[in-house]
Parts: sequence; structure tokens; C-alpha cells
Amino acid sequence: MREDGKLDYLEMPGGDLGAVKAFYGAAFGWTFQDYGPTYAAFDQGLDGGFDADAAPDAKPLPVLFARDLEAMAAKVEAAGGRIVKPIFAFPGGRRFHFQDPAGNELAVWSET
Repeated sequence: MREDGKLDYLEMPGGDLGAVKAFYGAAFGWTFQDYGPTYAAFDQGLDGGFDADAAPDAKPLPVLFARDLEAMAAKVEAAGGRIVKPIFAFPGGRRFHFQDPAGNELAVWSET
């Protein structure tokens, strides 16, 4: 149920939608609803947080979850993503960052 004041949607630049949809479909199993030739929607759930240590020019960082971080990093690369920060530990788990075919930076985290 949608509620006032709750994060509800994340919109990212798409670039080549065919490449972006193929990447997220192959790497994470996402499916899409097309709304015309220039927009594709996804429904994958959303929580969030703020990083007070982030640089002033930092952009939002979507963070996905994976039970097996190494296997997911391999899937991201096989699907055409580029790892920009290899797996590292942080308080609460481990994660890596990657760029998708449109140049958006995302992270994938795991509790172990």
C-alpha cells in the first residue's frame, strides 16, 4: 500500500534501453513494463539510507542484495556490467559497485 512520505520509486537514466533491459534481465532476472519506446519500468522493492560521508557531488546509489556476492559479481560481468569497486567489507556485510550499460553506478551487498 502506498503511503504519504514513503519512498516509492527510483528513476535512473536509461541510455540504450535494449542494452539496459538485457543487462538487468541477465544479471538479476528483472522484468520490465514498456511505456513507449523511451521508458521501461521495473518493480523490485526499495529501502534506503543517507551517507553523511558521501562527497558533495555524489549521486544516489541503488543497492541490490545477493546471497552469494562472488557469484553475483560474476553474473554482473557476464551480463556486460563493469565492476568499479571490487568486493569490500563494510559495517553490516560486504559489497561491490558496478556500472550498468547506461553508466549508472549501483552496488550489490551481502550479509556475509
